[in-house]
Amino acid sequence: MSTITGNQLLTQLNWRYATKQFDPQRKISAADWTTLEDALVLSASSFGLQPWKFIIVNDPATREKLLPFSWGQRQIVDASHLVVFAVKSNLGEAEIDALLARTVALRGGSVEALAGYRGMMVGSLVQGRDAAARKAWATRQVYIALGNFLASAALLGIDACPMEGIDPAKYDEVLGLPAQGLNAVMVATAGYRAATDKYAGLPKVRFPKADVIATV
Repeated sequence: MSTITGNQLLTQLNWRYATKQFDPQRKISAADWTTLEDALVLSASSFGLQPWKFIIVNDPATREKLLPFSWGQRQIVDASHLVVFAVKSNLGEAEIDALLARTVALRGGSVEALAGYRGMMVGSLVQGRDAAARKAWATRQVYIALGNFLASAALLGIDACPMEGIDPAKYDEVLGLPAQGLNAVMVATAGYRAATDKYAGLPKVRFPKADVIATV
């Protein structure tokens, strides 16, 4: 296993910011984008259930359709890549069973041996929550993937911008997500900052460590 130094990590996290202007002429290489997609796949989730799908919108015409539903923010059309973070809207026993089957396929054993784990997930997520609560749970999970995406992009020297300023229902409509059992939550744009983005050189605004970290 190879690691980076603490200084390298902090340097890249200090370098990243929510990019406001992307250079539309600069594109992320196929190799780097594949790495970012793999990083998304490796994102953590509660129970390992991965209640999400990441929709990569490459079609320029579709991005133009999404622009009015994104507060007119030009990152949507100018960035190299646009990722829509969506959650499964009808999360239930079928998704749990799919996870268990995948676990057995990769680790061996039997689904029957995982009956206790299945019962815990069904009790917590299906029997213990209504549809709205399950969707809220899935939404919290997809933010974990967003954070992983932003950090991974920074480590690769790729700019990104997380964006909640969208109309999720209109995104669902344009992308046909409800028919796929999905709902948009937020998006992230990725690419390379424009030389004219004034925010790139501004100091990062964070509260002092003593204000946000407590040790018990």
